[in-house]
Amino acid sequence: MSDEPPVEAKYKALRRGLRSRRRDDHALDLFRRIETNLSDVGLVDRVLLELSRCYNPLTNGPIVDLATRRAIIESLRAGRAGEARRLLDECLARYAPPAEAPRPASSAEPGELPLPGQPS
Repeated sequence: MSDEPPVEAKYKALRRGLRSRRRDDHALDLFRRIETNLSDVGLVDRVLLELSRCYNPLTNGPIVDLATRRAIIESLRAGRAGEARRLLDECLARYAPPAEAPRPASSAEPGELPLPGQPS
């Protein structure tokens, strides 16, 4: 088992996926900073503001939109850290979607007919 904290392992895996797309990792660093400092609402708000200024090419908009930023801050102020973490995870998944599991080589695409001589 790895000696890395779970947060570090999570972001290390996401960083690998982004490297293949040659995207900047600055946003991942900001997400990690938020996740490790959820109790500091002022810091979280400032970092979310910075993320709202960053562009997400996958959604053609900011990484964190204003409505989501407000919802996260309101959740933290109300003591609902779990809800805030869920909203953050949704933003992170839109920015850096988890890598798909590799499909077995023998499986055909849906609707694809198998080649003659190959098992179906």
